[in-house]
Amino acid sequence: MDLFVYGTLRSHALMAAVAGPGVMRPIAAMLADYAVYPVAGNVVPFIAPIAGGQAQGLVWQDLTSAQMARLDAYEGAFGYGFGPVEVQTAEGLRTVQAYLPPIDMHAGIGEWSLRDWEAGHLAPAVLAASELFSLVPLPDHATLRAMWPMIESRAWAKFRASAGPATRRYKPAPADFELVNTDPPQGRFFRFQSTKIVHRCFDGARSDMLSREVFFGVDAAIVLPYDPVRDQVLLVEQVRLGPALRRDPNPWMLEPIAGILDARETPQEAALREAKEEAGLDNIKLDDAGAFYASPGATTDYFYAFVGLCDLPQKTPYFGGLPNEGEDIKLHPLSFDAAMDLADSGEITTGPALYLLYWLLRHRPRLRASV
Repeated sequence: MDLFVYGTLRSHALMAAVAGPGVMRPIAAMLADYAVYPVAGNVVPFIAPIAGGQAQGLVWQDLTSAQMARLDAYEGAFGYGFGPVEVQTAEGLRTVQAYLPPIDMHAGIGEWSLRDWEAGHLAPAVLAASELFSLVPLPDHATLRAMWPMIESRAWAKFRASAGPATRRYKPAPADFELVNTDPPQGRFFRFQSTKIVHRCFDGARSDMLSREVFFGVDAAIVLPYDPVRDQVLLVEQVRLGPALRRDPNPWMLEPIAGILDARETPQEAALREAKEEAGLDNIKLDDAGAFYASPGATTDYFYAFVGLCDLPQKTPYFGGLPNEGEDIKLHPLSFDAAMDLADSGEITTGPALYLLYWLLRHRPRLRASV
């Protein structure tokens, strides 16, 4: 089958990740009286009729039924319909198939640029497609649409990952470790991945093939609100599934503000968004408190930590969170010394809260002197 594409699938790298194995022969094509715009509030393309417009694209020729099935899974989850269009090619007019947007989709401002999209979004898009097509079986359209935000968030986490300093620890070369995923990942929201790893040993030898299982989470931003004038912090209390499954008699935890980084969102943007959603804090200045893996032996979770300098006049607990996200949150304003007493007594048992309190203990004189 011949398929006209006008947006992200013009990228050869993404098309290869989506369509899968097989020879594909692209030729340049143009759809008259149409133009390509960004989707309102998004970075993906939207095609719409406009007199005199010229939507530039490609025709991918002779796609197999297996390739079309993968393309249908990728495009159909978002309501794109399959239909014929007449495009101009170097060999003249041709009638081919195309995926066209649903009628309830709206265009954003300006023309969409493949070059700009590839510069900022191609790599995580390929990673997201790779995760999608590792699933066995492929999810139906409704399931994939529900899963897609987390698939994209994991893709951006992989894209965001960078090597930290290695002044004392070993500095590896690419050939020093190899991951082999032999089983498809499991789970719709978070993922559970069985994998095998071979790595370089400290004596220079190669390890045996080691079988491991890993919880595949996402990147998150954590914020400890701190009022340097009043020397007061704000802690979040909510029930947590992990302690409950461990049979902790009290799964209500004291934590910092925290939330998952959405695709294309910076850690700072996520931190400010969560501070507003969970605690109603608008005017907050972030102080970078580092970043860390929560439990590197068993999970990919990576936390970007901040102390949020702000005004905390409240003296008594109050409620926060978004009810439409199932959040039942109680917020506790505490003096810094009272919070440290809870850390010492063992009432605070969450790693991010302890980490940020002890970070604040080290940096508190600087922060208090700055106001």
